[in-house]
Amino acid sequence: MDDSKMVGGKVKKPGKRGRKPAKIDLKAKLERSRQSARECRARKKLRYQYLEELVSSKERAICALREELEMYKQWCLAMDQGKIPSEIKALLTGDDQKPPQSSGTKISKNSKFSSTGTGQNKMAP
Repeated sequence: MDDSKMVGGKVKKPGKRGRKPAKIDLKAKLERSRQSARECRARKKLRYQYLEELVSSKERAICALREELEMYKQWCLAMDQGKIPSEIKALLTGDDQKPPQSSGTKISKNSKFSSTGTGQNKMAP
C-alpha cells in the first residue's frame, strides 16, 4: 500500500478532507459578487461623506479660532496704547449683558474653548 492508508479495514486515499464543494451556480455567484460590490461602494460613499463633514466642521472651528485670536490681538494693541476695550471692562466688572464684538464669538467668565474641543483654559484677566 503505497499512498493509501488502512483504517478500520477500509482503504482511504490521500487528499483533501471534508465535504467536497457542490457545483455552485455561476449566475448566483456572479450576482452575489455584484451585490457585494454595490454594498462596498455604498459603504465607501458614506465613509467619504462622513470624512468631508468632519473636515468642514474642523475648518469652521479653525476660522472661529482665527477670528477669536484676531480679536485678542486687537485687544492687546488697544491695551498697549493705554485703552481698555469695553469687552474687557465688561469681563472685569462681571457685566455680561453687552453684546459680543462683531466677530461672532461670545466671551464669558471662566469659560473654556469647549466648542473647539481644545480644552485649554482662557487666560485670567
